[in-house]
Amino acid sequence: HVQLVESGGGSVQAGGSLRLSCDASRYTYSSYCVGWFRQAPEKGREGVASIYSARSRTYYADSVKGRFTIPQDNATNTVYLQMNSLKPEDTAMYYCAADCVLLPQGSYWDKLHEYNFWGQGTQVTVS
Repeated sequence: HVQLVESGGGSVQAGGSLRLSCDASRYTYSSYCVGWFRQAPEKGREGVASIYSARSRTYYADSVKGRFTIPQDNATNTVYLQMNSLKPEDTAMYYCAADCVLLPQGSYWDKLHEYNFWGQGTQVTVS
């Protein structure tokens, strides 16, 4: 079982920035993916961004393109979600997920069943 731990959430004013971290240090597959999802109250969980290391490809939801990025630190196996120009509608619980299973790679990046492992989430509140 792979443990994923998110951190970095908090409260911020609109226009501000936050950087979430997903510690995937126990996820040691040579070719891996990590995705970020979010779930607002009374809404379904939606894909925000994902990175597939084998091809160094990244994917973003239209709602966050140009504002969010998904950098990674290969040395520590940590994947980040850099969130800039935050909006109140970005308020949600944010989850990281790993170990993509569906082919072709990347085609299902924003689908929950694409990922085998999930973290517990970190809350982001934008006011």
